[in-house]
Amino acid sequence: MTVQERYDRWLALAVDEELAGELRAIAGDAPAVEDRFYRELEFGTGGLRGVLGAGTNRMNVYTVAKATQGYANYLNKTADKPSVAIAYDSRIHSDLFARTAAEVFAANGVQVHIYPRLMPTPSLSFAVRDLKCDGGVVVTASHNPAKYNGYKVYGGDGCQITTQAAKAIQGEIDAVDPFDDVRRTDFEAALQAGTIAYIGEDTVDRYLQAVGGASVLSSSVPRDVNIVYTPLNGAGISCVPRCLKEHGFTHITIPTEQGTPDGHFPTCPYPNPEVREALTVGLSWAERTGSDLLLATDPDCDRVGTAVRTGEGYTLITGNEMGALLLDFVCKSRLERGDMPRDPVAVKTIVTTPMAARIAQKYGVRLIDVLTGFKFIGEQIGLLEQRGEAERYIFGFEESYGYLSGSFVRDKDAVNASLLICEMFAYYKSQGKTLIDVLDELYREHGYFEGRLLSFTFEGSSGSEKMGALMGGLRSAPPEEIAGLAVERVTDYLSPDTGLPPSNVLRFFLAGGMEATVRPSGTEPKLKVYLTAVGQDRAESVAAADRLAGYFEAWAKA
Repeated sequence: MTVQERYDRWLALAVDEELAGELRAIAGDAPAVEDRFYRELEFGTGGLRGVLGAGTNRMNVYTVAKATQGYANYLNKTADKPSVAIAYDSRIHSDLFARTAAEVFAANGVQVHIYPRLMPTPSLSFAVRDLKCDGGVVVTASHNPAKYNGYKVYGGDGCQITTQAAKAIQGEIDAVDPFDDVRRTDFEAALQAGTIAYIGEDTVDRYLQAVGGASVLSSSVPRDVNIVYTPLNGAGISCVPRCLKEHGFTHITIPTEQGTPDGHFPTCPYPNPEVREALTVGLSWAERTGSDLLLATDPDCDRVGTAVRTGEGYTLITGNEMGALLLDFVCKSRLERGDMPRDPVAVKTIVTTPMAARIAQKYGVRLIDVLTGFKFIGEQIGLLEQRGEAERYIFGFEESYGYLSGSFVRDKDAVNASLLICEMFAYYKSQGKTLIDVLDELYREHGYFEGRLLSFTFEGSSGSEKMGALMGGLRSAPPEEIAGLAVERVTDYLSPDTGLPPSNVLRFFLAGGMEATVRPSGTEPKLKVYLTAVGQDRAESVAAADRLAGYFEAWAKA
C-alpha cells in the first residue's frame, strides 16, 4: 500500500474527530502526508513512542489499539488466563490511551488492573509483580517534549520486555489491521463486569512500604533539610511528597506552576531533568526559599535531577555524578549498619561512568556492565532472584538520571531515588559537608571523570537514512584516532562476542582511559554519543571532553 493509499484509507475510516480534522487539514500537502504515513511507529523493547497526531507514524488511539491487540494476541498464546496492569502519566491523551488499551485487553479476555489516577512508572513495575500479572503497560513518553506520547510494555517479571518478546509481539502487531482486526469493549461496562478493575490503594501502600524498606539512613540522623520538589507537572506528585514526609523530610516546597499535572508542560517545554532549562522554575523557588536541595522528577517519575546550594548559588549534579555519590553512600551506609550482603552486586550500563568501577572495587562490590536501558539492570536483578540471591543487589544506575537501590521493582525509580538523595544529603549535612564537598573527595580519590552526552537529531525518512549512513561509516571504517587520541580498541555490540545481546552500539576505547560510545536512540530520531574524559584535575578532564565533543560535532555534520 502506498503512502497516499494509507492516507486515503485513514481519511475514510478514522472516526475520531480530532484525527479526522488533522487529516483533512493536510489534504494535498505531500510532505505532511509522507511524514505521517511513510512508516509505522517502530515497536521495540521500549514499546512505542512518537509524536501525537493522525497516521501510522503517530501516537493516536488507532496505533495504541493496534499495538494492544497485538500484545493481547501474544499474551493469549503465551499465558493461561492472562492479566495485565496499566498505568499512565500526565501527558496529553495518556488517560485516553490507557482506557483504550484497557478496552482492547478486556475484549480479548485479558484481565485488566488499571490505576485510577496517574502514577509513577516504577509503581507499574511493582503492580505487575504484586498482582501477579503476565504483563503491563505504561502510557508515557518519559522526558520528551509535550508533542510526544508513548506506550511502554512490561513482562510478567516487571521488566520492560526482552528483545525476543518484542520481536514476537511485533509479529502479532504486524498482522493487525487497526480498523478491521481490533476487538474493543466499553470501559464502564467492563468495569461493571469485572474484566477491568481499578488497582487499589493497598497496592500503592505496599509499593511505598517497599521503597521505605530500601532506606539506609540511621534514625539518629536529623532530617532538617529544606527541599524544593517539582514533579514538572507529572506523575511524581502522586508519591514523592508522601514518601519523603513519611520518612521525616517534612520541609518540602512544591512550585505552584509545576505541582499540578499538565501534559502541555507550560513552564518547561522539554521536561527532562537532565536539562538545566527544565529546572529553571525549581531553581527560582529554591533561591526564593533558601532551600538546601532541589529535586525534579520527569513526567513519569522514573528519573530525578538534583541541584544543591553552595556558596556560589545552586550547583546541578549530573547523572554520572549522582550515581557515583549514591553508590558510595549506599556501600558506606550498609557497611556502617552491618547489613551489607555477602558478595554484593551493583549494576550499571556501558555508557555510564567508569568511575563506578573504582568505587565498587574499594568496597568489594561486584560491578556488572549491561547494555543501555534500565531493563537490562532489572534483568540482572531477576537473574539474582532466580538463584535466591536478590538480596545481593545493592544498587544500579545509568547516566541518564536513573537509579534503584532495591529489588522490589525492575525499573529505575525516582521515588526511591528521591528518598535516597535526601537521606544522603542529611547524612553529610550532619557532618558539615555538602554533596559537592563529597563529590570532590571522590574525584581526588578516584580521578577526575568528565562525562558528556551529545544528541544529534535527524527527522523524517531522510534523517533515518542519514543516521544509518553515519553508523555504517563508523562500523565499516572505524577511525584510528579521535581528537588526537589513539583508538586502542573498538567494541561492536552487534557482534555475538561481547557476551551481551546484539545492539547497534559502537564503543571506542581511547588512549589515556578515554571512551566514546555511539548509538541511535531507541525512542527518538537521534544519534547519541556518550563521552568519558579522565584527567589529573577537573580542568584537564573538561578540556579533553571539549576536544572529543568537537570531533563528534564535526562528524555528525559531515
